[in-house]
Amino acid sequence: MKVALGLTEIKAIASGSAALQPRLARFFNGAGIPLLEGYGLTETSPVVSVNAFRKKGMYENGSVGKPIPNVEVAIAEDGEILIKGPNVMLGYYKQPELTGETIVDGWFHTGDIGEVQDGFLLITDRKKEMFKTSGGKYVSPQRLENKLKESPFIEQCAILGENEKYPAALIVPMWDHVKTWSKEQKIENASSETDLMNHPALLNLIGSEIEKANKDFGKWEQVKAFRLIAHPFSIDGGELTPTMKLKRKAIMSKYHELISDIYKHDDHA
Repeated sequence: MKVALGLTEIKAIASGSAALQPRLARFFNGAGIPLLEGYGLTETSPVVSVNAFRKKGMYENGSVGKPIPNVEVAIAEDGEILIKGPNVMLGYYKQPELTGETIVDGWFHTGDIGEVQDGFLLITDRKKEMFKTSGGKYVSPQRLENKLKESPFIEQCAILGENEKYPAALIVPMWDHVKTWSKEQKIENASSETDLMNHPALLNLIGSEIEKANKDFGKWEQVKAFRLIAHPFSIDGGELTPTMKLKRKAIMSKYHELISDIYKHDDHA
């Protein structure tokens, strides 16, 4: 594979800025192309942690590695990642109030949610992305989204449910794969996305993929309803930022009627 991709001289590839699906990292690593996730922010100069592929005990798939020397990582009670070290900035230029809110007792508050397992840092969500259900339970949508996207039939998804009884999902199927599957299943009159959108066979397939993903989450976090979307989220469509992150408010507004329909048929509580 390295030869086919013209990567024979590559020692390793670093990945950052957004979560990387573990199965994608496993694929590249298995093909002899070390793909190493790391983590950091502009305010931390920027590296906080990174995986080191060829060092024993310094690589863990699905993590962003161990903190680099002289950098401390702590997890606050609400799950926020805190950073302390010589790499942390002195403050925001001419913004003492913002600096005081962000750096407390020497700890930089990243705004990211995560956990530490055996010394490896895992990023699970952005603090501002988390929402609370009507039952008072907090849900980290990115964790659910990343898990769902491990399915070969799901290209994109957006988890919602703030102030509702349960999380639900808007899902963009991996249409190329779905169309191949539909031919194998000999599904008639299903040559386009529109034809397949509400086909019982596809709805059952996506439902089963969701059930598989739900097993890794608490009952209050599990996706209990979903709707399919024909067209992928995009920058031009207003659903993605230039760095390919979900613009949740824009999605909620654009698909307001679809979301209302989910909770109007409230038989999953």
